[in-house]
Amino acid sequence: MTTDMTNAYAPGSRSRARQTLNKVPEVTLYFWVIKVLCTTVGETAADLLNDNLGMGLTNTSYLMGALLVGTLVLQFRARSYVPGLYWLSVVLISVVGTLISDNLTDNLGVPLQTTTVVFAVALAVTFFAWYASERTLSIHSIRTTRREAFYWLAILFTFALGTSAGDLTAEKLNLGYWLSAVVFAALIAAVALAHRALDFNAVWSFWIAYVLTRPLGASLGDYLSQPTADGGLGLGTVGTSILFLVVILGLVVFLTRTRRDVAEDAPLETAGARQVSPQEG
Repeated sequence: MTTDMTNAYAPGSRSRARQTLNKVPEVTLYFWVIKVLCTTVGETAADLLNDNLGMGLTNTSYLMGALLVGTLVLQFRARSYVPGLYWLSVVLISVVGTLISDNLTDNLGVPLQTTTVVFAVALAVTFFAWYASERTLSIHSIRTTRREAFYWLAILFTFALGTSAGDLTAEKLNLGYWLSAVVFAALIAAVALAHRALDFNAVWSFWIAYVLTRPLGASLGDYLSQPTADGGLGLGTVGTSILFLVVILGLVVFLTRTRRDVAEDAPLETAGARQVSPQEG
């Protein structure tokens, strides 16, 4: 799934907020690989801090929440896409999204069925408010503070929703880590095929795939980190987290040097500009 999966809408009016260069990367194969790696780290890092280091769910949530807020402040202040800063934000929001879901289910006893529905509704409301305000859901136009706020809020809910839905699927269907990963990978492939062959809406194809990469990454993380007796490879949360963080770092350094994921910015919108068709986007 490449950039045309996010071009179904183009901006209809100029926002009064501060204009910047586009703040998110081009959607390439690199994007999806790093995204899956980030979701895996979100699962294993949360377990590492919570269980292995004995911080507990509450303290881990406070720490990672504070780190996320600080990183997002820097992200919002940036005038353009910075690979290291952007992907650090994604890693941290992946961890926080996991912790939000875990806090609701483990600390407050909210059923996974309920959290899955709640996060799905929250994501839908975010999309509705985003489109009502900006007349676009395209990630190729994240050039104002307001649009970026909608973008990161949607990202947070996709991680929380993916965590709850993935845990719900694992508990109800008891598929095991490896088979669960295969199932979610097949669903992502089906979305890509529907977009390519059946002209399924580009924006919704992107966001559905984005949600599905969360349980895919979590299943891979569990498969690598969990003991062999429980169906995993036994690498542990420390080994898995370090492995994936090193790969993420390597890819981010590569992209920073080559700029292969820097989107070419379209001209800034003017007031009253017409909407661009999917073919023109």
